[in-house]
Amino acid sequence: MTQEELDALMSEDVEDLDNLDDSSDEEIGGILEEEHLKEDDEGKPFGYSKETAHHWPLPATDENKMVHQLDDVTKESEEKATEIFDIIEAVSNDLMEKESNAKNILEVLSSNIKLFTTLNAKFPDVEAFKTGLETNKNALNDANEVADMLQNNGDSMMSVMDIMQYQDIHRQKIERVINVMRALSKYMNTLFEGRISDEKRVSSAQHIAGDTHNDLASDDDIEALLAQFGK
Repeated sequence: MTQEELDALMSEDVEDLDNLDDSSDEEIGGILEEEHLKEDDEGKPFGYSKETAHHWPLPATDENKMVHQLDDVTKESEEKATEIFDIIEAVSNDLMEKESNAKNILEVLSSNIKLFTTLNAKFPDVEAFKTGLETNKNALNDANEVADMLQNNGDSMMSVMDIMQYQDIHRQKIERVINVMRALSKYMNTLFEGRISDEKRVSSAQHIAGDTHNDLASDDDIEALLAQFGK
């Protein structure tokens, strides 16, 4: 089917359709599929939309290049991991400092309890000594709970830092994948490398003896073929 016949078919011109040679359903379907793969005025394939975007290959931009994206992931994850480590370290240092302060408070409260215990034993009728003894005992219990909490949180921070070590392992795994991909890319480039530079090559023949047609492949046809391989 020629381009003229195709134009008549797409425009649904009845008079022209009457003059068309008989074409099989498979031939017509193939032509329609070829037209479907061509791009519209905005450079997007016909039928492209947000809902069908996952069916089309992504353009080779910096945002879509695989190794480029993986390099960004490793770089950003390492930067964010460093920031997280700095925050964890600062919190851990604060907890250790407050834990040391809590121990000092515990010592003072224990000393007060000993003093009020002695005073209460010698002067049982003095209500202030009895009240002071009870108050310091309650404060000691509260201080012990705070000290235990600070110690447990400090241990949790150390556990978080240990878990964050896996981030570095993940980064190394991604870098190993990048190295394999780059090695494969270089190998493929070497495999298809020629002895003659492209500038010195003779232009490819457009028609060869034995061809069944003389139709030339347009840029749209080539793009459609590449899009098919990208599926």
